Amino acid sequence: MTTVYFIAILGGILLSGTLIMGVIGFRRLTGDVPTENRSYLDPLPGALRSLWPLIRFVDYHFCRSLPEGLLARPERLLQLAGISFLMSARQFVGLSFMSTLLFAVLTLLPMAMLDMFSPLFMLVGAALGAFYPTLWLKGKLKKRRLQVIRELPSYLEFMTMAIEAGLNMVGALQQAVDKGVKGPLRQEFGLVLRDLRSGLTRADALNRMDERMQLKEISNFVKAVVQADRMGASLGQTFRFQAEQRRMERFQRAEKLAMEAPTKLIFPLVAFIFPETFVVIAFPIAIKAMQSGAFH
Repeated sequence: MTTVYFIAILGGILLSGTLIMGVIGFRRLTGDVPTENRSYLDPLPGALRSLWPLIRFVDYHFCRSLPEGLLARPERLLQLAGISFLMSARQFVGLSFMSTLLFAVLTLLPMAMLDMFSPLFMLVGAALGAFYPTLWLKGKLKKRRLQVIRELPSYLEFMTMAIEAGLNMVGALQQAVDKGVKGPLRQEFGLVLRDLRSGLTRADALNRMDERMQLKEISNFVKAVVQADRMGASLGQTFRFQAEQRRMERFQRAEKLAMEAPTKLIFPLVAFIFPETFVVIAFPIAIKAMQSGAFH
């Protein structure tokens, strides 16, 4: 018995020492991570703010040696989604890593409660966690593009009125940024305004916006303005034509979505509405038939 107690005490001491050394090592590694100045960055969402220390830990200790080719696609998606001032490509990779671990743990918990373990379910959960940040980013990109398409006619009308009132391109952009609704298009026109004031030409500043957004409507607008600038055409007429064209495209897009609505409603009707309707109609009939002895 004395030997058993001695082994138990020794094992407890070794386990406690291992835990203490692990905590000390983790705190030292965490202390090595430099502080981040987010004064010029976008504020973090609530869910992301709680994971941010761990994401920065993974970024600093594991993502610094990642090749540039692996970071090119996340960096491009962050730029197109307009959140390149929220996190870097390396931090996005760290977010994907933490999401993989989190989903794996969330998959393990119900299996532990049910007293079962399946490697396949663990792999599926980890795979979902690995792809979830990319899906979230693509959702942000889609939402941003829809908002740009919806707001573009209004901004073009602001600039048309400003140019026809006698302002130049910089003044028209300033009026659009001051009076336009808050959103991604206001931010992009603000960047164009900054580029123009820094000495870039209209063509270069607008082409940089086109490269950042990669949107057909923006590309058509940029090409029209650049061509009018080169040919010496009236910017007021160009902006007015572009505003009318974008407004017409928005109306046609709304008509298309309205025409697609009945087709999209077929599956919910067949899968969810019709069965319940048949049950509600058939239940009283079946009850009366049973009471009348039709099934005997």
